[in-house]
Amino acid sequence: MPNIAHNNKIEISNQFVQNHLSESELNTFIELIYQQAGIVITAQRRDMVYNRLAPRLRALGLNSFRDYIRLLENSPNHNEWQQFVNALTTNLTSFFREAYHFPILTEHARTRGGGYNVWCTAASTGEEPYSIAMTLDEVLGHSIVGPRILATDIDTGVLEKARSGTYRMADLNNLSLEQKKNYFLRRNDSGKRDQVKVRSVLQNAVHFQQLNLISANWDIPAPFDAIFCRNVMIYFDKNTQDQLLNRFAKLLKPGGLLFVGHSEHFSSTASPFRLKGQSVYCLKKEKA
Repeated sequence: MPNIAHNNKIEISNQFVQNHLSESELNTFIELIYQQAGIVITAQRRDMVYNRLAPRLRALGLNSFRDYIRLLENSPNHNEWQQFVNALTTNLTSFFREAYHFPILTEHARTRGGGYNVWCTAASTGEEPYSIAMTLDEVLGHSIVGPRILATDIDTGVLEKARSGTYRMADLNNLSLEQKKNYFLRRNDSGKRDQVKVRSVLQNAVHFQQLNLISANWDIPAPFDAIFCRNVMIYFDKNTQDQLLNRFAKLLKPGGLLFVGHSEHFSSTASPFRLKGQSVYCLKKEKA
């Protein structure tokens, strides 16, 4: 006797695989993600959009991308909006990525003392804010007044992983033996022995919070000694970049620093920042 349930699953799977993302639907998704998160996606990323959104159709039992668009547009407060943003957000990170920034952070923190605080604007799965936390712990010692780092991201999925502080042993390849020993615990659970967990001294130094950078209001404890916004603004258009730079400028303490990605450049005449060195910026109004 044929396995009808199994055959039905195959038919449903094939239906999704064959489902076509039309040019009109693609353009609608491009506009929706721009409106929601300021992220610019071009038509050349059709395969990426398809591959990331097709699982959402499966999860919701929808038959087409048009049905998915209808769900979003007809329900502005639906929980699926967050899943939509999560799906189209790119999260590429690692511990001590763009490592040349951390000696600069070390020297800056050393000259400014124990009240030092940092905003990491794209926390992703936590590697960047925990790298900042390790750096500050090594130069300033343990914080006794609460978290030193505010770590935000628009993607609730990656923030959940960041809060858990659980990583694979292989994720720590960029760390020294001393850092591995001081800041991570080896998991002994059955089936999880290749994993480590961030020690409480590090977790307590970071406060994770969901935040959309294009929101009109940011509920954050400004001002900051340093802001990390690395490899984020490459996903925004120039108008959004200019708006963010002007907002960041108002949230830095005197002498504060803005850290950006190696491919990001913001020294135009209209920018409130000038290059200080190695994709690190300070305010133009402050003398060298």
